[in-house]
Parts: sequence; C-alpha cells; structure tokens
Amino acid sequence: MGMRVFLLSVAVAAVCAATAGARPTATPGVNANEIRLGSSVPLSGEAAAAGNVARGADAYFKYVNAKGGVLGRKINFTYLDDGYDPGRAVNNTIRLVQQQQVFAMFNTLGTNNNLAIRKFLNQAGVPQLFVAAGATTFGRDYRQYPWTIGYIPPYSEEGELYGKYIVSHLKKAKIAVLYQDDDYGRDLYAGLRKGLGKNANAIVGKVGYDPTASDVQPQIAQLKATKANVLCIFAFGKFSLQAFNGVSRVGWKPQIFVNDVSAASSLMVAVPQKAANGAISIVFGKDPAAPVWARDKGVALFRRILRQYGSNITSRDLLDGYYVAGMGAAYTMVDALKKAGKNLTRDSIMRAATHLTERGNPFLLPGIVVRTTPSFRFPVTQVKLQRWRTRAWHPFGKLLSVKP
Repeated sequence: MGMRVFLLSVAVAAVCAATAGARPTATPGVNANEIRLGSSVPLSGEAAAAGNVARGADAYFKYVNAKGGVLGRKINFTYLDDGYDPGRAVNNTIRLVQQQQVFAMFNTLGTNNNLAIRKFLNQAGVPQLFVAAGATTFGRDYRQYPWTIGYIPPYSEEGELYGKYIVSHLKKAKIAVLYQDDDYGRDLYAGLRKGLGKNANAIVGKVGYDPTASDVQPQIAQLKATKANVLCIFAFGKFSLQAFNGVSRVGWKPQIFVNDVSAASSLMVAVPQKAANGAISIVFGKDPAAPVWARDKGVALFRRILRQYGSNITSRDLLDGYYVAGMGAAYTMVDALKKAGKNLTRDSIMRAATHLTERGNPFLLPGIVVRTTPSFRFPVTQVKLQRWRTRAWHPFGKLLSVKP
C-alpha cells in the first residue's frame, strides 16, 4: 500500500470509530420499493474515460427497473466523481453511506481508491461489492475484510499470462516494463515475473511512475535505451496513451503487451497505429467495437439498453467497452440481489455474492462462468488473449484460466 493510501486509511479511522457499534436494526438503503446503491468513479481527470463503467451500469439498472425491478424493488444508483483521487473517493463514500444511506457500494473503480475506502466500509458493515479493480487483495483478504469482494480478473494472474506467452512464443525476448508504482502496477509486474519463471532475467529494464505524475515520456526514452524488443505497458488512463505516443515518437518498434483495463478500443484508436498494431492484451467482456461481435445478441442488447436508458449517448459510446464492462458487473449485481431474496439485508447480499455460479452473462465472453464461494472471491477468472490490428481487437485462442 502506498503512503498516500495509508495516510488516507488512518484519517478515515476516526470516522470508522465514530460509526462502530452504531448500526441501526433496520437495513439502510432498502425499503419495500427501493434498493440504494452507490459508487465512486472518475468522471473527470486523466481517467475520466473509465467512468463510463458507472454510466453503463446505471443504464442497465434503469433497464431492469423498467421491467419491474428486482423482486418488486427498483434500484436507485448514485455514482459520484472522484477524479481518480483516493481522497475524493473517501469523501464520496462517507457521503453515500452516512448521508444518502446506501445499502451497498458497487463497482467503485481503481485500486488505490478501493484500498482507501475498504477499512471504513468493513468497519461500518457496508458491502463493498464487485470492485472494479483487479488487485489480488480484494479477493484474497476476505478474513480481514469480509464485506469486500472483487470482480475483474486478478492483475497478478494477468501478468503471469503475459509472461507465459512470452516464454512460449518470443524466444529471444528482451523485456522492458512500464508500470504504475502502486499495488495495481506491482501486481502486474510480479505476475509477469512469475509467468517468466526461470526466464525472468529477460527483463532488461523496468521503470515505475507515480499515478500523480504528469507524463511518462522520460520513462519511455529510458526503456528504449535498454534495446528491449518487448514492452509491457502496465499503466492506466492518460499514461497508456502517453506510452504508445512515446513509443511512436522515439521510433521504437517493440512487441507490446498492454493490460486489460488500459486496452479499451476507445483508447487504442486514439494512439499512433504504427505503435499499436500487433499489441496483445486479454479480454473477458465483449468489445462492441470488435468485428467478431458485430452480430452478437449480447452486444445488440447492450446497444439497445444504452440508446434507451443512457444519457446523451453518441455513436462513439456504442463502441465503448467501458460501458459494456459496467453492464456486465451490473448484471452480476442484479443476479446477486435476486439470489439474496425478498428479505434483503447486508448479510444476505454478502451470502449471495459469495455463492455465485452465474452462466450466460450476455456482456461477458461465451463460456465464462462467474463463480464465487465464501473463501474464493475472484468472480471472473477466465479470459482470452486478443491482438490489435486494423484498428480493432481480435480475440484468439481458447478461454484461459487466470484463477489465483
């Protein structure tokens, strides 16, 4: 955990102490007609594009409400802008829990932001559901944080998959790594080393960057100087854009691996294509911009929902995978609410969320099963590899396990 997140967690401890032992007997955020959910996401700043996960989820919840809701209750979903700042995420979460009395927090985005709010939510007994971050701690540390459960594939196993692919297919690889210097980037890097195994000495350079930095161009120049022929971009938001731009600017032509949360088609079409072509990533949700899903029923449903229930939707939004990611998580949230039953409590939603065997989520790749148990809180652990060419992602191979 970074010092900034640690200090935030210390600051929020006072709020935790004030709320401990003061839970009301009635379940907050639930009545005969309504279930209130909250989230904190970046709607502004360098990671604003990722905030569309909340907009996608909101559209799906409105679609469900129009069909009668969940066991007669409508979902009231409030998401607030944190600008990808953990401090603002803390303030948003306290506001949502204490003032707006949400039943649960759902799909809050970002590793550091979720780390910053986790202690408060767990001490207050508020579910932190289907976290939009793949740091291993959100699925692993359930004994210490019983009210928390992850969602997306774990970053460490994603990095391991890239390492194994490099060993199998790139025999003379010399690897450079750009990573965000926090739990997010370090998980990916640790996984890469594990996947490389005895070939970990193929890493000839690694450079971290602070998520509050302004630019990563110096890091790209430093990594190019290693003469690596493989570059792993474990970045996020504007830093991924800058990395691709930097590779193009300095005339470097490595085989690029870019982690999933930085590989949205909406980002990839915005970078120099001579740098992007041939890049490899993973995928677990259906990318509405990928040709393979042009006639898919799930993608058609996504577009229909977004057109009808989204706000100020453009043709570009209909190709944005962040919206689909939000709908996929929202589908699982609704599934868990149904399983929790009519007598909905925070305890019952945690039981439901940790006893999932969900098949046929229309927004995830065919064959993926969303599976959890009380001691296994990694809902999505199947992915495919995908390659970028002709301005689109093209999945290849079979479903692969990224189960920790």
